Amino acid sequence: MSVAEPRLRRPSGTDDPLRVLMLHGLGGKTTVWDRLADRADRTLELWDVELPWRAMAGSESWGTLPDPAQFLVDLVGEDTGRFDAVLAHSYAANLLTEAMAEDRIAPRPTVLISPFYRSSPQDFDWSVISYYLNDFHRVFEEALEVGETGRFGKAHRDWMALRLRDQIGPYGWMRFFEAYLRSPFIDRGAVRSPLLVLSGEKDIAARPGDGRALAAGIPDARYELLAGCGHFPMVERPDLVTRLVCDFLAGAGRPQRCGAAASRPSPSSFLSELEMS
Repeated sequence: MSVAEPRLRRPSGTDDPLRVLMLHGLGGKTTVWDRLADRADRTLELWDVELPWRAMAGSESWGTLPDPAQFLVDLVGEDTGRFDAVLAHSYAANLLTEAMAEDRIAPRPTVLISPFYRSSPQDFDWSVISYYLNDFHRVFEEALEVGETGRFGKAHRDWMALRLRDQIGPYGWMRFFEAYLRSPFIDRGAVRSPLLVLSGEKDIAARPGDGRALAAGIPDARYELLAGCGHFPMVERPDLVTRLVCDFLAGAGRPQRCGAAASRPSPSSFLSELEMS
């Protein structure tokens, strides 16, 4: 299948920028980064990409594949030549963490926003499965309320949330929940990237305790709980989140660029690399 190439979202104002790739979550869109991109320091060169699990994409093309994390490995790269840092939200944060723990992605400063994590298999019981299956649409209701669709009436937003859920379908949901079920087995100590983990205090999808527990087991991770936020803190409190992200990236240092792609990323070069069959 063909994966959309990364897009230069906003150039920096410097000759030697920090290249940052922003990854949206399940059923998400690149617009989830709009408010952060408008506020970010001009030292950052911002890139985004429409991932296979984007809103209304359907899951037939990716939900039946055994390793969705490979999409992120192909995008981010096994070396640090393409991107100096990564921001990942929700489902993308989970896949990225797994790939980092398995050493499939080279270490670089990384921000995980609203990740899903449980520290023990015993944390999953039938009530947890029932909640994430039968109330799966609720996170999309929240996204539609705080995002650009907030201007629509609630009844219309609720209908749209069900459409998003149906478009993701059982296979897409299975890929998400399998990643959640695997989370207790992530070797957190093997993650060598400096991390900033952000959770919303009122998140109904990824509990605040998820992010805290994930960060606690990673050697170079810092955790921040964001008061008053749900699953989309970069939309709800963009000034705060942007400042936390920019301060973290400024203090984390730049990874040494290496590999064949050490020059500035070219959008056209990604297209041939990301053709998958």
